[in-house]
Amino acid sequence: MKILAIADVEESWLTDHYDRERMEGVELIISCGDLPARYLEHVVTLANVPLVYVWGNHDMSYVEHPPQGCISIEGQLRDFHGIRILGVGGSIRYNDRVFGFSEKEMRSRLGKLALLGRATGGVDIIVTHAPIRGYGDMDDLPHQGFEAFDYYVDKLKPTYLLHGHVHMNYGRVQRSLEHPCGTKVVNAYGGYIIDYPDELIRDREPFLVPTIG
Repeated sequence: MKILAIADVEESWLTDHYDRERMEGVELIISCGDLPARYLEHVVTLANVPLVYVWGNHDMSYVEHPPQGCISIEGQLRDFHGIRILGVGGSIRYNDRVFGFSEKEMRSRLGKLALLGRATGGVDIIVTHAPIRGYGDMDDLPHQGFEAFDYYVDKLKPTYLLHGHVHMNYGRVQRSLEHPCGTKVVNAYGGYIIDYPDELIRDREPFLVPTIG
């Protein structure tokens, strides 16, 4: 299954110059945050496939204007055609104007979802906005990743962790990394298409979590 992950910056090939050939076969779009609601609405309309999203640290406008036609997975575990997706957005809290969390708060948020995931069959993709601490993050406070992500990725061993927040023009930023547990960590900045292995897709009968799509 082809999945398009997006984050942080708007891509003209998804809107004004929509590239149907590039989108061929994409069955799901995942937003890792910091994208305007109107952009997500435009993308989901043109692509005509489900679009799920978490909040970025700059997405407080979603309170008044959540992206119409898109599905929030913020703080949720959902199932899409046999792929179980866990979503926790936000960044390290570095001021009171962003969607941010302390390390302790994020550990609590993710811990509850991890327990649900382990009790109901596992997690295949974790969607975050901030990266894992030490895996594609930076040293300045606003762009530091969460240590909690490292801990729970090791426990859950999802196939992918998709994130945004760290722009590719910030310096020597790697697009993808492999966690020691085997999870592939992908920075979705702009847009990045992944081929999720068909052999890893579960039976399409839903688990004890809501089904999307």
